[in-house]
Amino acid sequence: MRDHSRLPSSPGFWRSPLRGPGFTSVLGLVLLVGITVLFVTGLVSYAAYNPGLSPVNDQTPDKGVLGFYLFAWPTDPVWLYRLTQGMHVTLGITLIPVLLAKLWSVVPKLFALPPARSVAHALERISLLLLVGGGLFEFTTGVLNVQLDYVFPGSFYPLHFYGAWVFFAAFVAHAVLKTPTALRTVRRRLTADTAAAGDPPVSPHAPSPPPHDPSVPPQDPLVSPRPDPPTVSRRGALGLVGGGSLLLFLTTVGQSLGGPVRRTALLAPHGTADPGGGPNGFQINKTAAYAHITPADTHEDSWRLVVTGRAGTVRLGRAELLRLPLRSSSLPIACVEGWSTTDQWWRGVRLRDLAALVGHDGDPPDVFVESLQRHGAFRHAALRANQVADPRSLLALQVNGEDLSPDHGYPARVIVPAAPGVLNTKWVARLTFGDL
Repeated sequence: MRDHSRLPSSPGFWRSPLRGPGFTSVLGLVLLVGITVLFVTGLVSYAAYNPGLSPVNDQTPDKGVLGFYLFAWPTDPVWLYRLTQGMHVTLGITLIPVLLAKLWSVVPKLFALPPARSVAHALERISLLLLVGGGLFEFTTGVLNVQLDYVFPGSFYPLHFYGAWVFFAAFVAHAVLKTPTALRTVRRRLTADTAAAGDPPVSPHAPSPPPHDPSVPPQDPLVSPRPDPPTVSRRGALGLVGGGSLLLFLTTVGQSLGGPVRRTALLAPHGTADPGGGPNGFQINKTAAYAHITPADTHEDSWRLVVTGRAGTVRLGRAELLRLPLRSSSLPIACVEGWSTTDQWWRGVRLRDLAALVGHDGDPPDVFVESLQRHGAFRHAALRANQVADPRSLLALQVNGEDLSPDHGYPARVIVPAAPGVLNTKWVARLTFGDL
C-alpha cells in the first residue's frame, strides 16, 4: 500500500514544529503594513514620471483605469522623490526575509487536497496562488532592477506596474479574508503569554504537561500532526527573520541617505563612497560611453543647443549659454533604483529663461527635451510647466564649481527639483517649448 504521508498533500509530510497560525499571523501583519506602503510608494514613483504628459514619459500606455490616481508631480520639497523611492526600494529589500518566511509558513496549504471544497474555498486558493506568484514576481523583478542586472523579457516598467496591481488585488482579497483571524490569533497568544507569566512556579518533580500552544486551534492545517523535535522556538525564528531584515536594511539604506552611511550600503550598486574624485565625483547610472556619446558630438565648435518655441527657433553654443544670466541650485539626484546623491551645486541657465528666449514670457509651458544619447532608454523626456517654471530648474553647465564631466552630461544637462533621475536629461541637444 502506498504511504500517503510521503506526499506533499499529506499533513504528515510537513514536520516542522514552527509552523502554526501564531507564527504565520505575526508575519502576515508585518506584511500587511509593509506591502501597503510598498504599493503606495510604487504608485507615487510612477506618477513622478508624469506619464499623462507625453507618450515618451509613459512606460505603460495601455494602463487605462489603472492610471486614475495620476497627478502633476510637484517640485517641492526637492527631496520628495529621494524620500519616496528610497523608502520603496529599501523597504522592499528589507521585507524579503519576512516574505520568504511567510511563504514557508503556509506552504502546506499550497499542496492541500482537495483543491477546492466550495466556491469560497476555490476563490481563496486562487487568491493565494496569485498572491504567492505575484509576490515572488514583484520582489524578484524589483531586486533585479535595483541591481542593474534586469534579465526579464520586456520592459521593467510595465511588467512591474501591471504585476503590482495583480499582486495587490490578491493581497487585498487575502487580507480581507485573513486579517481578522490573524488579529484574533495574535491577541489570543498575547493573552496566553500574560496568563502564563502569572502562574505559580511548578515543582521540579511535577510531571511535564504536554506541549500546547493556546493560539493553535485543534487540527489546524498548518500544525504538523507528527512534528519533529524543535531546534528553535517560534520566538527565536521570528527573531532570526527580524535580524535578517535588519541586516538588509542596514546594508541598503545608506544608498538613499548618502553621506558617511553610504559606505554601509554593501548590497546596493551605488552604495559605496562617491566614485572617483573631484567636483564630478558622484553617482551615475549611464556613462557617455554607454550612451554612445563621442567627443566629436560634444565639442564646443560643433555642439549647438536648439531651442524652439512660439517665437521661432534659436541655436546657442556653449559659450553663448555661458554669457546668458546664470543661476545656481542645490539639488540631489534620485533614481528609480533607490539610490540618490546628496545635494550638488549646479550652475546654468534657468529653463524658464530659455523659454522666454523663444516667446514664452510669463508662465512657461511644458517642454520636450531631446538628448544626443544614441543608446539606452529615456533619450527623450517631457517636463511639466510647473517644473519649467520653478526657478531652481536649470539647463546646467557646471556642477560644484567645475564644468560637467562627459559622464555627467557635458556640455549641458537638465536638473529639476524632485524629478526622477531619468528626467534630468544629459547631453541635451534640443528643447521644444509648447503643447506636447
